[in-house]
Amino acid sequence: MASRRAPAAPAPVEVTQRGEVPIGAADHARSKVEHVVRLAHEPILAARVVLTRSPDPAVERSARAEASFDVNGTPVRAHAVADDMFAAVDLLEEKLERNLVQHGDRQRTRHRWIGEASTHEWRHGDLPTQRTATFPRPPEQREVVRRKSFALEELTPDEAAFDMDLLGHDFYLFTDLRSGKDAVVYRDGDGRFALQGDVVPYAEHETLVSVSSAAPSLSEADAIARLNLSGERFLFYLDPDSGRGRVLYLRYDGHYGLITAADS
Repeated sequence: MASRRAPAAPAPVEVTQRGEVPIGAADHARSKVEHVVRLAHEPILAARVVLTRSPDPAVERSARAEASFDVNGTPVRAHAVADDMFAAVDLLEEKLERNLVQHGDRQRTRHRWIGEASTHEWRHGDLPTQRTATFPRPPEQREVVRRKSFALEELTPDEAAFDMDLLGHDFYLFTDLRSGKDAVVYRDGDGRFALQGDVVPYAEHETLVSVSSAAPSLSEADAIARLNLSGERFLFYLDPDSGRGRVLYLRYDGHYGLITAADS
């Protein structure tokens, strides 16, 4: 009789520390994240944690804990901020567990998730994630230090908003399913979901996602200048040559990051 193959051992949790992280915080984070790993119903191929303590004493909620899972090829992330690193890790555990549950739900019911949410499911009315302060780097010292290009998935605005929360992002660049135009979904100042892009509003979802103006067509230099003047955390604009969507954003280290839509 053939023996049953034992399940693969979960991936070890890698913990990186940046800044003056208190003694014991790394072990605390590893223990908390390992607990979440054991809850997964799919293989966790990689599990990473980054603990960052801001050197600036004036920064509120200067302790930041981030985690990312490779769940059988799909990224699941979470992050939390607090005044104390141990508190940030405890919040991280809660958010990571929630995101892992949502990932499992979405895998089982993709494109049919809209409706009344259960206790662990995402809601359009959820409070926005608390963000830590950005390092006050002068504009003349800022550089685009990170660039990413993605083949954007065609989604409805609601699905894009769901993915944004699942990944713990401030914004989510996607291609609108009906119009074929690039757009970005984000939370506005009141914590509600908002959409920017040249897309036709979805009548069945108009109470869930508000639509703002179309994105401007800008060069990278003009986009940087406009972002600096606006004081916002990110700017959605269109590449003047390809017409594809781009998001220039201010990183926590005070530099810029740039996300672009890959050409087909």
